[in-house]
Amino acid sequence: MTTPLTVEQLQPRLGLLTLIDVRSPGEYAAGHIPGALNVPLDQLDRALPALREAAGQGEIAVVCAAGPRADNACRVLADAGIPTLTLAGGTNAWASAGRPLDQVAGARRVWALDRQVRLVAGSLVLAGVLVDLALPGARWVSAAVGGGLAFSALTNTCAMGSMLSKLPYNRPRPGTPSLDETLATLTR
Repeated sequence: MTTPLTVEQLQPRLGLLTLIDVRSPGEYAAGHIPGALNVPLDQLDRALPALREAAGQGEIAVVCAAGPRADNACRVLADAGIPTLTLAGGTNAWASAGRPLDQVAGARRVWALDRQVRLVAGSLVLAGVLVDLALPGARWVSAAVGGGLAFSALTNTCAMGSMLSKLPYNRPRPGTPSLDETLATLTR
């Protein structure tokens, strides 16, 4: 079971625990909680041995933008026998509480992955409806997107988000630690 922390509870513990940010490298570079290490959700399985080792040295807390990706990561970690904490409301709650975010030098603001998904999904639904006016049957594109969104909600996963995380603006920026560097930091 994952224990949610408030911003006020997390802040004094920052130097005492390992904070893992599971957002895309682009989101992480644009602004992350000081001291957080980036292990993108789609790379979590690769990081399990290092995270298991880090858990032996102290508590691990997991964070994302708002909470759903951190919750998914905590389930994966719990299944691997690694207890975790999480920040209720994620990095958004941290920033809303007026706490500072660190940025990778030269990083530009990147939309959160869930916002990117809403833009793409909404655009595909709208396009399917509009194109259906000229090409009957195109509305099935909209139906497929709707089905994918329903499946995403029921399983708390997101295939579209996983695909979007691979786009260039969501990839690591120069100066962003690579996953290998992060894993080396975890095992020190």
